[in-house]
Amino acid sequence: MNRLPINDPMVNFLYVYLRGRIDRARSEDTSRGASAVEWVVISAIVVAIVAFVGYTINKALSGKATDVGNCITKSDGSSNGC
Repeated sequence: MNRLPINDPMVNFLYVYLRGRIDRARSEDTSRGASAVEWVVISAIVVAIVAFVGYTINKALSGKATDVGNCITKSDGSSNGC
């Protein structure tokens, strides 16, 4: 079987790189995860607010568009309250 030798430069680089990443992950402040969760929660709240405002505006515009359409349909040249 054609296996890479242990002293291969790519294997050594990969080992050193991964070892450094693992050591950094273990030694860093663990509050980074909590900060990410806070951002997710804040983003979810903002998305919910935007969705609610969008829904409200859509309903208001839809109702007014229906009223205007009904006035156009019933128009006979007189002012009939539209």
